[in-house]
Amino acid sequence: MAETAYILCPDKIVLLPDINAGCPMANMITAEKLREKKKEVPAATVVCYINSTAEVKADSDICCTSANAVKVVESLNAQEILFVPDQYLGHYVSTKTSKKMLLWPGFCPTHVRIQPEHIIRLREEYPQAKVVVHPECRPEVIALADEVLSTGGMCRYARRSEVKEMIVGTEIGIIHRLKKENPDKKFIPVSEQAICPNMKLITLEKV
Repeated sequence: MAETAYILCPDKIVLLPDINAGCPMANMITAEKLREKKKEVPAATVVCYINSTAEVKADSDICCTSANAVKVVESLNAQEILFVPDQYLGHYVSTKTSKKMLLWPGFCPTHVRIQPEHIIRLREEYPQAKVVVHPECRPEVIALADEVLSTGGMCRYARRSEVKEMIVGTEIGIIHRLKKENPDKKFIPVSEQAICPNMKLITLEKV
């Protein structure tokens, strides 16, 4: 993400508090491997999730975020899409489009820790709560959700919705922001295991 910030703002200094705070999913694809795959499917348009390296982005046709992935794919004048590197976000997009989706076998190690049984158990405990999950989750988790939203989408939903309880399926760090912005509402993490150790390398002291 620091690379992306610099690409978008080349006239500014971008500082990364810990050089090891990279994204494991971004490391599941290289520009060399992508170029090899493109030779196998020359007709496919490459859509690259923003959680990727600058080199991979450079070999892609267009980038997307979790918030606009469906819109980006639908906007393309192409019927075959090679979606990299997140297979689960790509699978979610495939349920919203008629285009042929070829999915790179990458994934977010944090989101795959969220399991269907976590949601089933919490629904029993909080029957009035809405379940909101990130599209990087497994399909069987997404199938149990009331809403599938990016992290920014979750924050907007929490502010605008009349719902007083939300079961939240994404990296657990968002719970702090949700509580801060909505002190009158209750937010329950789907799993206490949904922690990204790489994100947690960025500490207040390092900043």
